[in-house]
Amino acid sequence: MVSRRDILLAASLFPVWPRAAENRDIKVGVLPFGTVLWEVETIRRSGLDTANGLNLRPVQLATNDAARIAFMGEQVDTIVTDLLLAARLRNEGRKVKFLPFSATEGGVMVPDGSPIRNVADLIGKRVGVAGGALDKSWLLLKADIRNKTGVDLSTGAALAYGAPPLLMNKLEAGELDAALLYWNFCARLEAKGYRRLVSAGDIAKSFGVKGEIALLGYIFRETTDPGILNSFAQASSGAKRILAESNEAWAQVRPLMSAEDEKTFQTLRRYFVEGNPRRSIEDERADAERIFSVLASIGGEKLVGAVQTFPDGLYWDGERSPP
Repeated sequence: MVSRRDILLAASLFPVWPRAAENRDIKVGVLPFGTVLWEVETIRRSGLDTANGLNLRPVQLATNDAARIAFMGEQVDTIVTDLLLAARLRNEGRKVKFLPFSATEGGVMVPDGSPIRNVADLIGKRVGVAGGALDKSWLLLKADIRNKTGVDLSTGAALAYGAPPLLMNKLEAGELDAALLYWNFCARLEAKGYRRLVSAGDIAKSFGVKGEIALLGYIFRETTDPGILNSFAQASSGAKRILAESNEAWAQVRPLMSAEDEKTFQTLRRYFVEGNPRRSIEDERADAERIFSVLASIGGEKLVGAVQTFPDGLYWDGERSPP
């Protein structure tokens, strides 16, 4: 179990908000091997939920689409989702609040000995793209290459869209020269000796983003009691602090990670901790507005919806201690 020292450390760093006489159940939608489950289980095992007046109830869901449906149907109280989706929901009149979860982003992976050294070298190559033609990282990569070379990679490379595990396998089999993947697949490949050509965060910075922006976050309905949301935020921050410092906590999380060896486990752990949001909500919001504007100009209504300005009031702006 997480040690008493870890629990006391988290309790000393994160204030407990006033709570009701009975703890409130919070149903959190999680994927079986998703990184959200690592944090949720750390919260539960350390007692950070009950210390903050909550009982976290993880609800297993099969896919990201299933998670979104469950949230929209009020079968769960919160899920982790993309900032763009949260912004689109709010612009469409669905009042949601966004609490940053992770600034870790994916990127383009290539074999270590690959002659590909910069994004322009992707022209004419076999490139896998996770997330589909409207994936935000893919749109930014395309725009970056077009700005630098004038070439549209949609037609200037042999593209393969697909699920991340399939694309990772194709890259390993030599059927692809490069693949744009989510961070956990990048971490698994890095552990096998593959090289990250460029991260999604690096690409975003070429469009004016100032820091590491959390593009993944918990969303809550705006009708959620502010005290509950504050309590959840404190529990989340406490778990992030424990996972940043405790080997024992990671020993308990490891069975959830499907890490086949020590190097993969350590790489996944490092990526996760590096993604802990550390910036103020004001800085997050400023960069979110920048990236939303760029993506709206690239992807248009299909990507961001009919309203192409970043919505006011999306971020939860209560107090949160940094991890």
